[in-house]
Amino acid sequence: MEKLKNKIALVTGGSRGIGAAIVKKLASEGAHVSFTYAKSPEKAALLSDTLQEAGKQVNAIHADSADPQAVTKAVQQVISSFGRIDILVNNAGIYIGRPFEEHTLEDYEQIMNVNVRALYVASLEVVKNMPNGGRIINIGSNMAENALSAQTTLYTMSKSALTGFTRGLARDLGQRKITVNVVQPGPIDTDMNPANTELADFLRSRMALSDYGTGDDIAGLVAFLASDEGKYITGTSLTIDGGLNA
Repeated sequence: MEKLKNKIALVTGGSRGIGAAIVKKLASEGAHVSFTYAKSPEKAALLSDTLQEAGKQVNAIHADSADPQAVTKAVQQVISSFGRIDILVNNAGIYIGRPFEEHTLEDYEQIMNVNVRALYVASLEVVKNMPNGGRIINIGSNMAENALSAQTTLYTMSKSALTGFTRGLARDLGQRKITVNVVQPGPIDTDMNPANTELADFLRSRMALSDYGTGDDIAGLVAFLASDEGKYITGTSLTIDGGLNA
């Protein structure tokens, strides 16, 4: 049974890694999925073509999350095509890590523009045409609650901002039965955080389950929250990190 049949979904940063896994999962559950991408046109085309050939309803939209106008236009493009967005997954994010004293104002603006402002802009535009009972799912990080190591200050700050945004927006949209939650992945085996490095060995030593997760692990939780089964969960943070923060 397709739990999201005929739902209209938008996933930001969906061409690779966790985002691509979410796109595949939502499409497999019957949703029509649009996803944005910024720097991976080949991967975006391969993902959309592969899923379309398998009979899934998927399309890619070029939109850099660092550009608020591009984010707004992407949302408007989906709404123009389908009349609404039932599910918004704010997944796009970046990481900047270096000693704090080497940071610049440009670093701050870059990470906050993508990790926080883009999420705000997309949500603001989407809710204007989101039906009652819609879903907003923000992809944060377990580092919002555990900085883990040095050189993570900006990233940790940006992901912590999502928890406050999620709680506030859940209150604002509760009367419309729109749920808002943040999913906080831990170590997930992707291009940005491969499972075969010295850092990965350190992280595994801190985890209860002692192994990296996969994009499918995150996508499964996102699909659950997007479905009717998740209708009574809102304003909360769900950490999925193999017990790293335990």
